[in-house]
Parts: sequence; C-alpha cells; structure tokens
Amino acid sequence: MYQKQIEDYFTEHKEEMLRDICTLIRIPSDKSEAKEGMPYGEGPAKAMDAAAKLAESLNFSVKNYENHVLTINLNEKPRQLDILAHLDVVPAGNGWTVTQPFEPVVKDGKLYGRGSADDKGPAIAALYAMKAVRDLQVPLSKSARLVLGGDEECGSSDMAYYYQRETEAPMTFSPDAAFPVINIEKGRFSTWVKAEWEQSSALPCIVSAHGGVKSNVVPDTAEAVLAGLSKEQVSACAQQAAKKTGIQFDLREENEKIYVTAHGECAHASMPGGGNNAITGLVVFLAGLPLPESKSRKALCGLNTLFPHGDWKGTAAGVAMRDEISGGLTMALDLFEFGPTGLKAFFDGRTPVCATNENLRDKFCAHAAELGLDVEKTEVSPAHHVPADSPFLRTLLHCYEQYAGRKGACIAIGGGTYCHHLKNGVGFGCALPETDNHMHGADEFAVVEELLLGAKIYAQAIIDLCS
Repeated sequence: MYQKQIEDYFTEHKEEMLRDICTLIRIPSDKSEAKEGMPYGEGPAKAMDAAAKLAESLNFSVKNYENHVLTINLNEKPRQLDILAHLDVVPAGNGWTVTQPFEPVVKDGKLYGRGSADDKGPAIAALYAMKAVRDLQVPLSKSARLVLGGDEECGSSDMAYYYQRETEAPMTFSPDAAFPVINIEKGRFSTWVKAEWEQSSALPCIVSAHGGVKSNVVPDTAEAVLAGLSKEQVSACAQQAAKKTGIQFDLREENEKIYVTAHGECAHASMPGGGNNAITGLVVFLAGLPLPESKSRKALCGLNTLFPHGDWKGTAAGVAMRDEISGGLTMALDLFEFGPTGLKAFFDGRTPVCATNENLRDKFCAHAAELGLDVEKTEVSPAHHVPADSPFLRTLLHCYEQYAGRKGACIAIGGGTYCHHLKNGVGFGCALPETDNHMHGADEFAVVEELLLGAKIYAQAIIDLCS
C-alpha cells in the first residue's frame, strides 16, 4: 500500500533531497573544542543550525536541545518511532582523489564527500521520508521523530544528554549502518597499553613518534623523528618494512634528524581489515631500526609482538574468538604516542556476544604483561541484541524486501550505532550490504540510488509502524 505514490514522490523530489544533503556536507562538522552553546565545537553546531533551518523550511516542528541534539517531529500525535541519525563526522583525512572532503560532487551515480554516507545523507533521506508521508497525506495514529545528534563519532554523549530528558520510543532505528536489519551490534573492549622508562640522551634513538586522529579510525598516516642514524640506514629499514607491510615511507633529513612519515589506508575501526594501518606499519619499521638495547626498545618490540601488522583478529595476543550469531573479534590499534619517557597505544576491540572479561580482557592483559606492557583494565562492554522474530523487526524486513526486491535477514556488525543501549533499537540502512562506501576513509561516498531506496523504505516503515 502506497508504494507507487512513494516511488513517484522520490522520482519528483530526488534533486531537492540531494541538494539538501550537499548543503550539510559542505559544513565541516568534526568535533572540536567546546564553546559556549556549542558542546561539540563550531562545526557540529553549524550543521545542527543548518538542519534546523532546513526542517523549518519544510514546515516541521523542531526542537534544539542546547546543540547536543535536534529533534524533528512528523506530527503532534503520540510518539511511536524514533529515527536516530547524526550530523557530526570524522576528520577529513588524507588521500581524497575524486573531490575535496567538504566539496560534494555526484559522479557515476555516487555522491562523494565527508558525511555523504556517515551520516548526513541517510539523515536527510529519513527527513524526506517523513516529508513524503506528510505530503502524501497518509492517515496515521502515531508519530515519528527524527533525532539528529552531534557527538556520535566521539562517544555519543549527545544521546546520553537526550535520554536524560526524553523517554525511549517504543521502537527505534538508526540509518547509520546497512540494510537489511542490524539486530546485533558487537560489544567493545577499548583500552590503553602503556610503558614507561627513564629519559636517556644516548644515540641513536627515536626522538618521538605518533599516529592516529580518532579512537575509532584506523589511521592512514603516522610519523617519527629519529636521531643518530644515517639516512642510508633508515632508508634500508624503511624498504624492508614497506616490503613486509605495504606501508609507504617518506624520509626527510633536517637539522641532524630524520623525519619519517608512514602512509597507509584509512578504515573504520570496526572493519580494520579494510585498511592498512599506518601505526602498526610504523611500529614494524621502528622495531627494525639498529638501536641499542633499552627499556624503550623492549617496550616497542613488545608492542610489535602483541599486535603485529595485519593481525586485526587478536591472534598474536591470544584472544581470537568468534561465535555463530555475531561473528569474530576484531581489534585495531588506532592511537599511538612515543616520547622520551614512555609510549601509549589505544586499542579498539569489537567483541562478539561470547566475549567476557575473563576470556578477553584478562588474557589480553596477561599477555601484555609478559611483554613488559601495562594495560588499563577496562571492562568488556557486552554486545547489543534485539531478537530477530519481534513484530518490529519483521515489519522493517518486509519494508526492505518490498522496495529492494531482495530477501531480508537480520545481521550482526562490529560498528556501534546510537541504538546500542536501547531496548528496542536496531540499525536499518542506508546502504545495501555489498556497498563499501569508504566510511571514515578517503573518497567517502553514498550511492545516489541507495539514498533514494532508503528514503522510500523509511517512508513505508513510518506508515506501517505509525498507522
């Protein structure tokens, strides 16, 4: 019911929807220093203001929760459904080739730009789904609410703020994942691994090293400064490391020091196998340098043993695991600092349902200790699971099948959405399962027809759930 009207509606309004997505993409909205009235910095606040003006221009009721969250209501009836999306993005990163990160362009049926897929494109698709239901004058007995946050990429404090003031809707989905339905989101084991030593002036040495920009992004660059080594020595080690890891190394000599930059490939931390980690590549290179034995070298080699380049399943650390319903553990080393008196490395683990403190955290800590490394003893956060046979999920799957022409099923992901702590919340679109839209990486894109498909599916879901 209503399928033809919905299909015709989005044929007519396609260009408007793309225009409004591009308006948001042009706003760099990665998190920055908080300011008065801007809890996540200027970028997310500007994006929220632009989204509010857009929704108001479409005659929706809008409420701003002090720039933590923006809500847009379909009507004034009792709330049945929340749709949770976000307007913040990860930093632009390097390596863009099709366009610049905040200069959206449509090419070969794809909309390129930071946030096109994660999550500005899906957010506007959901807004236009609400607009379609309203414009088509579909009779409803309940309401839907679009909730747009500003801190999803850095901890989701925005939703904590929102749910301290509002109750959870009976049903919730987030268009910040993939189709068909994400009913399992893996848990987390995120922790710092550290080592300390006394400062030394002995040469040769690693003066400093660092890499990573966000705790949930596999980094594409990492850097080091070396002293007391010849460029020939460093170049030979770089060639060996490049051959072993696929990481490319640039060398620059200045003021009797050698500056090294490692170039890899970005990826979302929930899918570390899709990238090439510049930090672990740099660690391989640093561990291969002809340096004297010391506590700093021992710690660096220990880190390389605990988490060798390309081992994103936790095999070397002795914690590889998987289960039938949620798949396997993944781990990524996303932040790294090495200085005169110590090193620290941040690990982001996405954990299956079977993971516990005993079989993951304690084993990881014990192995690290054997290598002379200390681990911040954080808890394993359990996975999120909504039963696949609920009427809510069956309705979502039916809407997907109706418009996509494919058989739907519930699946598990390593990423987390806003729904992770909600009793009846799931991920639902906006990309088809086979699409790799370079989320968190260079040349992020959304397939235009998938954004339109998502909008149609969301419109039908609103009708079916709120009638």
